[in-house]
Amino acid sequence: MIDWDRRYQKGDTPWEKGYAAPPLTEFLARRKVSGRAFVPGCGTGHDVRVLAGQGAEVTGLDVAPRAIRLAKSHPVVNRETYFLGDLFNLPDQLENKFDWVFEHTCFCAIPPARRSDYVHAVHGVLKDSGVLLAVFFLNPDNNGDGPPYGVSKGELDALFGSRFELQDEWTPSANYPGREGRELMRILKKRPAID
Repeated sequence: MIDWDRRYQKGDTPWEKGYAAPPLTEFLARRKVSGRAFVPGCGTGHDVRVLAGQGAEVTGLDVAPRAIRLAKSHPVVNRETYFLGDLFNLPDQLENKFDWVFEHTCFCAIPPARRSDYVHAVHGVLKDSGVLLAVFFLNPDNNGDGPPYGVSKGELDALFGSRFELQDEWTPSANYPGREGRELMRILKKRPAID
């Protein structure tokens, strides 16, 4: 298990680029994200702030205390808050609260054995018909610059298919350097829970 807080303490955070994920800013240039949004694995909050700058009320979550402290040290853009916690052990007050979840590298940073738990958690925080906007890392090169675990389209379909409806999918043209053609963006709409 990776000790994310220790990585932040040591400054060993090559995934922290100093600005929001380019696929997200590219998406926001043509479509607005409004209402309440949730960013799991938010790190120092760059994606949270760019979403809040568009008017969304955004909650960023991270398991690393130092990442949350760093996120809170930035000037407030609009309506953003940061929450220290574990995605797999969320408080009840976050259930069915969000219109959007933005995913970028959290899914591909957790051990693959926990991926179904991730799907369950994200489904749980979204309101009915809420939307998961996700950037998935298909083939990391394991040089420490990005998330350690890639994923295939088939795996995504199998994991998300029963709980989410795929609305759109594309390869983003804006990326961090070195990630060109290695990421997949998806819009997934929450299906109603099955009792």
